[in-house]
Amino acid sequence: MADLEKLMDELSTLSVLEAAQLTKLLEEKWGVSAAAPVAMAALPAAGAAAAAAAPVEEKTEFTVVLKDVGPKKIEVIKVIRQLTNLGLKEAKDLAETPSAKVLEAVAKEAAEDAKKKLTEAGATIDLT
Repeated sequence: MADLEKLMDELSTLSVLEAAQLTKLLEEKWGVSAAAPVAMAALPAAGAAAAAAAPVEEKTEFTVVLKDVGPKKIEVIKVIRQLTNLGLKEAKDLAETPSAKVLEAVAKEAAEDAKKKLTEAGATIDLT
């Protein structure tokens, strides 16, 4: 059996280019790939490290989307005008637009307040 310590010492003296050539020769001779096991071993560790390093960020900005105006269109238009300071025509056009964004990039409290007011007026709202 080969002396493994001696073999390790000899391999340690190889340059990077020589080590790459040796790897290629061994892959051809044995019909294997050195890259696949290394990549497979590295992926789970990298994924776990990334998951541990990245803290879960809480969403701070919300968009209030009008899904359906409901049966009380006039009431919804009044609430849209109150929330956005739009004119009557602009608020009416917004209310008649499918999946219209009533408010964008607002704080959670403001988005939930808008959702409550619009829902009370009869609209269907989605926060994104």
